Order: sequence, then C-alpha cells, then structure tokens
Amino acid sequence: MQISAEQPAMSKSKETTSIPSRDRCPLARGLESMAPLVRSVEETPDPIPTTITGRIPSWVNGSFLRNGPGKFEFGKDRYTHWFDGMAMMHRFHISDGDVTYSSRFLRSDSYIHNSEKNRIVVSEFGTVAMPDPCKNIFARFFSRFQIPKATDNASVNFVKYKGDYYVSTETNYMRRVDPQSLETKEKVDWTQYIAVNSATAHPHYSRDGATYNMGNSYGKGGFFYNIIRVPPPDETAAKADSPDFAGAEVICSIPAAEPRKPSYYHSFVMSENYIVFIEQPIKLDLLKFMLYRIQGKSFHKVMIWEPKYDTIFHLVNRHTGKVSKVRYRAAPMFTLHQINAYEDNGFLVMDMCCGDDGDSIGDFTLENLRKGSGEEMDKFYNSLCRNLPRRYVLPLTVDQKTPLDQNLVTLNSFKATATMTKPGEVYMTHEELHDDELLQYGGLEFPQINYEKHNGRPYRYFYSCGFGNVFSDSLLKMDVHTKELKVWRYPGLYPSEPVFVASPQATDEDDGVVMSVIITPREEKSTFLLVLDAKTFTELGRAEVPVNVPYGTHGVFNEMG
Repeated sequence: MQISAEQPAMSKSKETTSIPSRDRCPLARGLESMAPLVRSVEETPDPIPTTITGRIPSWVNGSFLRNGPGKFEFGKDRYTHWFDGMAMMHRFHISDGDVTYSSRFLRSDSYIHNSEKNRIVVSEFGTVAMPDPCKNIFARFFSRFQIPKATDNASVNFVKYKGDYYVSTETNYMRRVDPQSLETKEKVDWTQYIAVNSATAHPHYSRDGATYNMGNSYGKGGFFYNIIRVPPPDETAAKADSPDFAGAEVICSIPAAEPRKPSYYHSFVMSENYIVFIEQPIKLDLLKFMLYRIQGKSFHKVMIWEPKYDTIFHLVNRHTGKVSKVRYRAAPMFTLHQINAYEDNGFLVMDMCCGDDGDSIGDFTLENLRKGSGEEMDKFYNSLCRNLPRRYVLPLTVDQKTPLDQNLVTLNSFKATATMTKPGEVYMTHEELHDDELLQYGGLEFPQINYEKHNGRPYRYFYSCGFGNVFSDSLLKMDVHTKELKVWRYPGLYPSEPVFVASPQATDEDDGVVMSVIITPREEKSTFLLVLDAKTFTELGRAEVPVNVPYGTHGVFNEMG
C-alpha cells in the first residue's frame, strides 16, 4: 500500500527546552581507555573448551551467537569508524552445563578482496577505499566518479528467515551462515527479490513464522520507506540447502516527508496488529550522498541531526498494509532500538530507548574509541548522548468526533499524553520509563525482552546494558511497572548485549537465564560467558575462555544449536 507524502513539520514543542538526556546524567571522571576492546583479533575456527565457574543450568542447550567487528586494518590501511571493522562471528555452544567457544571471520566479498590486495579496496560506513595505486593517474581520477558498490560486511546481527540464519548489516546484502560451524554461505541481495535498496538488521518475527523488516527504495518517484514481509517456510516443500525468499513482498511504501533528506532508521516497532515506522530527524543528505565519492567523504559524513523537525510516527496495519490517515508527531528525538510495543484498550503502547542528540553515530570513530584513560576519554564520553527508556502511547481510535486539545490517553497511571491539535493530527509527549537511579549508570541501550512469549504483548521486564563508559559497563533489569532496577556491575568488566533464555518449565515472565559475553581491557585473554538468574539477576555461573574478543554488536540464542 502506498500513501501520499506529507509536509515535514517544524518542531514547536516545549519538550525541546527540557533538560537533554545527556545533561541529566552525572559527568564521568577517570574513565579507562577502551583501546584494547577495538583491536584486531585472531579467529578460533575449531571449538575450544572453557573453564566453568559456578553452575550453568543443564536445561540450557544451544548456541549463543554473537556478531561484531573484529579486524580493523589490512596492510598499512586502517579503518576510520568502529562500524567498518570486518565482521567476526562468535559461538558459545552450551550443552549439559559445558561450554565450548569458536569464532570465524565472515568470508564476505569485502573481506576476501581486502585480504587478496592486502589493503582496503571496499568502502565501508566511515572509510572510503582509495583508488588502486597501481592504476595510472587518469584511471585513479575517474575512479572517484564511480559510485561504490554496497558492502556485504554484515557485522551487525544474526537474523532468521524461513528457518535459516543470516548475518546482516544495513545494506542490500546479507550472508547465509551455518550457525554451528559458522561457515559463510551464499550472498543474498535483497534487490533480487523485492524492490528495496537496503534492509535493517533488526527484523521482527510473528507467531505464525513470518518475518517483517524495513527497507528503503528511491527513484524518480521519490524516497520510500518500505515494510517487508517474508512468509513462513512451506512445511510441505522439500527443504533445499539454499536461500529461500519465495513470497517476499513489500506490503506498504511510505514516502519520505522530505524526499531529498530522508531519515536514518535502525529498527522499527511491531505489535500483534500494527507496525510503526519512526521517521526521526536524523537526515541523510542525498545530494551529498551522490557526491560523497568525489568529495572523498564517507557515509557517516552525510548524516545530519536536524532537531528543527518533529518526529513522525507512521502507523500501519501489518495484516493489510493500510497506513493510518492520522499523523502522529512528537518532539525531536533519536532512537536506535525499541524495547516492546503492545495494544491496550484502543491504545498502542510503545517503549523504546531514546536520546536528544542524533549526532552521536558519527562520533564512534576508532580514534575516539582509542582515546587514553582519564581526561581524554572523559571529554569524549561526556560529549555523547545518553539514551533513556521512554514510553509513547498512540491512540488507535482517532476520528472526526475526537475532541481537540485534551489528553486522549485514558490508561490508568500512564503519564504519556496524546492530544489532537487539529483534525487528523495528534501530538504525543512521552513518559520517562525509569527513576533517577538509572542516571548513575549512564542511561541504557541494547534492550532485550522475553521475546518469544511477550513481543507485541503486555510485558513487565526488559534487560539491557548500562553505559557508564563509551562501551557498556553494567547489565540492567528494569521492571516497567515499578521502574525498579536490578544491576550487575563490576569495575573493569564490560558486558555485551544481554539475551534472555526462558526455562522449559517457565511460569513467570522472568523464569530463565540472561547471558552476556564479558570482556576487559585490563587483562589479556580474559573473556567469559556470564549466565545470570533472570529473576534474581545474580550470577549462576561463567565459562572462561582464553581469547581476546573485541566489543561487539548484537546476538541471538539458537536453541537448535
């Protein structure tokens, strides 16, 4: 379904004058350097044993899979941005209380071509590949006028389509992988299946086995945000050992409010019946994007934070692809990851990690991340945005009879508001989904829930990382009913995104364990897999492995591992 473009709205909200999230958190002093956590490491292709301390429950059987950058140079060439590092896959295989570890670099075209030339020949998010020095001066000059091909360096996440695992980034390419051997398999190009130029690394999964994602497309008709649906696997068909995207379709196309400056997005909202795309004021300057090769600028140079514009929430019925005619708006904000969303008596409740400064993405250069301990690191960290959990409540029954200029949110104890400011337009303010205690942990990111049972449904708990340093230095459990925190935090230890695994006999939402990979800049080869009791948030056991692991991005638990 396609709808017509709407005019972008300049922000007029009083919320923009409130205290920014960064200024609400205390200033850091004496931070240690993260340099050891962003250096190249060797792969461990053959599984090696770990040393178990404590006890890992025997019912936990499967593989904790992690992704992230693991190689930051080829020959004399160095990458500029943390996102540019070559994808490295990690596997902690857990069986009957024992754990083995293995890792492999993704054999992407980018990795292979760079390795063959022993220099960077494929451009990445923050690094532009330089012309081949072996070419003559004219060939080098004209090569700058060629638009570089998108990278297949899929270093962001593990995702699943029709039962197969893929590693994904934010281009049109993915790679199918074997979740047990970590072998790199086929390269998949979204453009060969549907009319999109890219897709996120954060799809959602419905209970019928379908996968939903967001992609974009652009052409003479403008710039569009597209909702993608990949159907469940055909259980009656013979399973072939190859990518299967039969039946993939674009169910909705939303035109950008500003065709020449579309918004950057990293994920989206999904409940049982709706999808919400958040058009935020982090803009991509398409003119610069087309010229960046000539100018020698990398992709992150064309991303602009423009808080003069409101945030727009596009509401879509995920069963029909129909877009609501109501325009939902809020003050300028920046979000990478949603926590959960659910429907409640005619409202859509949306919880997400939000900040007030979208300039931060471009700041994660390797030069900044490798700043020295103390004053240098303090200054960089204190300049960054802090993301905090917020709740927005979107009324689903707005029509011509809806009264103007009064709060439409009637859910008990909710502080978020939604007001129809004129016919067909609703302005929302958020509720802070935390108490002041969270501020001392630097805000939070990388939220995870009991996804299988509670995604798109009412829930009570989420798990995340606290950011008291540039990289996460604590694990947090938040009760969204009471806003109470449980915390795991030890000096010098830096946890990965937590993943919840439910107990087979679970009766409560938080019956299970939370897993995270812990690394440290203080000691060589001191990585361990941490397993917490999800209910009490206390340690059950750990599996120590004598390898260095760089700070990573996202991961999943594969129960079939």
